[in-house]
Amino acid sequence: MNTLIKVIIPAFNEEQSIGIVIEKIPSIVSEIIVVSNNSTDQTDVVAKNAGATVIYENKKGYGYACLKGLQYIATQKIKPDIVVFLDGDYSDYPENLTQLVAPIIKNNIDLVIGARSKNLREKGAMTFPQIFGNWLATSLMKLFFNANFTDLGPFRAIKYKTLLALHMEDKTYGWTVEMQLKVLKKKYSYVEIPVPYKNRIGKSKISGTFKGAIFAGIKILSWIFKYSFKK
Repeated sequence: MNTLIKVIIPAFNEEQSIGIVIEKIPSIVSEIIVVSNNSTDQTDVVAKNAGATVIYENKKGYGYACLKGLQYIATQKIKPDIVVFLDGDYSDYPENLTQLVAPIIKNNIDLVIGARSKNLREKGAMTFPQIFGNWLATSLMKLFFNANFTDLGPFRAIKYKTLLALHMEDKTYGWTVEMQLKVLKKKYSYVEIPVPYKNRIGKSKISGTFKGAIFAGIKILSWIFKYSFKK
């Protein structure tokens, strides 16, 4: 029995990179869904020409875009077994998707995080606020939940049924940490797979700005403390 895999790519002004990302995604994926998140460039045109399904979310925010992608999947008659989330800036290597979904297919794992480990990371690919924020967030998850996460990496694969059970709600910067916290609280299985990570094409919309880094940090910490003291 074949495993049905769909990819959701939130994209805000990624016309330079989105075509490359789509081209590099392995053929085991049945559908690539690009969510143009209020883009003002040709992201949607490039994505369509590359063979992706393009939908639109005008409310800016990573979580808004991911939720829009899930709303689209919910309207389909045949649902996927696995949903993969991938950024559109070509900082990850889409070819590693096969490696990412393997623990779900072979070992029935619920969530797999592509961890941007230091030894596989291109110099400058992550900013200091990103590195510190990941360390702080994962350290707190270790403290409060005895978790083994080392990263909040956006490149991740999850069983569709598990994803639905999480009732995801964050609209902006807290999407990744919310998913990991809810997996911990609900005691779903998870693993991390070390993945290489390179400098993105274009400027980061979050870590590339001081304001974005601060707001992302606040949102991530608020989710952690919310779940740490929630019974």
